[in-house]
Amino acid sequence: MPLPSGLCAGFSVQFYSIFALMIPFNPMKKTKISLLFSVMFWLFFFNNLLAQRKMITPEFLQKGDTVGILATARKVDLASLQPAIKLLQSWGLHVEIGKTIGKEDHQLAGADWLRATDFQEMIDNPKIKAIWAAKGGYGTVRIIDRIDFTQFQKKPKWIAGFSDVTVLHSHLNNMNIETIHSFMALNAGTAQPQVIESLRKALFGEKLQYQMPAHPFNKKGKAKGEIVGGNLSVLYSIMGSKSEINYKDKILFIEDLDEYLYHIDRMMMNLKRNGYFEGVKAVIIGGMTSMNDNEIPWGKDALEIIQDVLKDYKFPIIYNFPAGHIKDNRAMILGKTVNIEVNEQGSTVKFE
Repeated sequence: MPLPSGLCAGFSVQFYSIFALMIPFNPMKKTKISLLFSVMFWLFFFNNLLAQRKMITPEFLQKGDTVGILATARKVDLASLQPAIKLLQSWGLHVEIGKTIGKEDHQLAGADWLRATDFQEMIDNPKIKAIWAAKGGYGTVRIIDRIDFTQFQKKPKWIAGFSDVTVLHSHLNNMNIETIHSFMALNAGTAQPQVIESLRKALFGEKLQYQMPAHPFNKKGKAKGEIVGGNLSVLYSIMGSKSEINYKDKILFIEDLDEYLYHIDRMMMNLKRNGYFEGVKAVIIGGMTSMNDNEIPWGKDALEIIQDVLKDYKFPIIYNFPAGHIKDNRAMILGKTVNIEVNEQGSTVKFE
């Protein structure tokens, strides 16, 4: 378990020195004691380094930069992306269209090898400063293990999108690289003005801050931590894999779409029983949209299910945050430290 972030390596040295003085000198045991405290010192030191790891913020965009648009999952044609292209151009950016746009392999935007190759070429291309996913659905998990992130880690760039892109968010947040949870390029023509503006701010390095009205299920309190998460179904599907995010000391965001209500309960209970909520600092619930029910009703809607699972925890909880499969899908920087406050008047989320 990592030490508290405020504990520095210097304390490790002091602890080692003071505790060593408390041990009576014995020549026969000197070597063993020295070895023991050497091990203790390095455990303290490296645990402290882990606790103090810093997330990497990719370079923010400037006018004249190039943004790539590609599909890691479902197929999409070029005509549908014209509003996204015009939007980026209106911000003074250039656009490069990926090889996957217009390709088709049943539901997917080309075969796995093509989608992986397209993504690999874009993350390795120094001219491209950000990559915007065209469409979600399903398919990103089929290519994630084909990608070599060696060059990307040396020179990271922004990856933007949501839903199925949660696979990339979690995988890259594990590499200590921040990503942007935002609407897809496909939705640029119908996105609301405040949604579009939030993505522009995220890409160009302007501060993000959101205020929400009070919700009856909100749990009051304050928290500060790194925000992680995304689509609940995708987070559930990557549990146990190397793409799974570490939730400890994090602020967890979840949203979902088109799931059966009993399956929302199943996923939330799985997270609870595996201890994922034990170490989080707060939970933020976004859109829970277009849920399905059986002929015999489950008896609770999605927010009621989540409230029931989380009711015994003491951390702050925000409901109806404007992100997810909803019209008001604001951008967030996952991996970024945020400050949240929940009170009777409502809730605030400030990105540092």
